[in-house]
Amino acid sequence: MSEKTCVDSEVKEEDDLKNIKHTIMVISGKGGVGKSTVSVNLAYTLSKKGKSVGILDADIHGPTVPKLLGVSDRRLEATDDGRIKPIEVTPNLKVVSMAFLLPDSDAPVIWRGPMKYSAIRQFLQDVYWNNLDYLVVDLPPGTGDEAISIAQLTKADGALIVTTPQSVALLNSRKAIGFAQKMGIPIIGIIENMSGFICPSCGTHIDIFGEGGGLKAANEFNLPFLGKIPLDMDIYSSGEEGKVTLLSENRSKNAHVFEDLADRVLKFYKER
Repeated sequence: MSEKTCVDSEVKEEDDLKNIKHTIMVISGKGGVGKSTVSVNLAYTLSKKGKSVGILDADIHGPTVPKLLGVSDRRLEATDDGRIKPIEVTPNLKVVSMAFLLPDSDAPVIWRGPMKYSAIRQFLQDVYWNNLDYLVVDLPPGTGDEAISIAQLTKADGALIVTTPQSVALLNSRKAIGFAQKMGIPIIGIIENMSGFICPSCGTHIDIFGEGGGLKAANEFNLPFLGKIPLDMDIYSSGEEGKVTLLSENRSKNAHVFEDLADRVLKFYKER
């Protein structure tokens, strides 16, 4: 490749990233807190409000976003000029994930850090995202390679912290908050997932994992508390069916939490 071609390529990549207005990192200090559920429903809700949205599934080893969106059987294709075409879920919502490149859902990705960095870089710079209002990045747990790569490559301007009420989750959420602060990423706020269980038979709310932890952490760090999402069979079922909660035939009574979250995100950027 000639020196001119390399320079042209770098300029094109920089221009492409400039076409993404805002990048939201959805992070947590531990796994199993529901980041993917929050990412998918937030992205879909923003798209329904007329915004052009992309979802980058940055969990290289355990990608789940395509399953939650009902597009796990799709495969990535190339544009005429050799770029990667993201999977179009709706006219306003696109997604890229490692899952679209694997031979089957059971295939492991056995990669070290440099290969993961390379994949994330390609997902950002070689994908024809076109013009996006928001790129929602669903990250794996922790503050390692993937989170650092996204923060450095995208100049992310928003972090959404997902936690659950129990103390071990909150301990790790504090680390996610510290990561965002040290990387200079503005924190949109904290949302508490699995905040109690709603009995499908009687509708009783039971605080299985305790209560108030997310709000306590938000107050401790002087951050906005964005709401609670209970353990809800309708939310679980919609994910299993590959439908976002707002589209599910058995639409959860708690779907409004995601609508409220999207409104809070829009307000956050409007006021910046």
